[in-house]
Amino acid sequence: MKTLRSAKPGDTVRVVKINGEGAVKRRIMDMGVTKGVEIYVRKVAPLGDPVEITVRGYELSVRKADAEMIEVG
Repeated sequence: MKTLRSAKPGDTVRVVKINGEGAVKRRIMDMGVTKGVEIYVRKVAPLGDPVEITVRGYELSVRKADAEMIEVG
């Protein structure tokens, strides 16, 4: 299982599944990160938090804990 957390800067990945429950999962989905969408990993901060991504044409910063919940392929 590969997660968004393990993706390197410059990678383009596709979301396979979003783990987690309730408000956290809902917040991730509200940001446009849904099953099947492509994510481009722009940068990862020096200590790994946050991860800067481009999804659906706009840029987001995602915390390590949230990136760990997003399974990619």
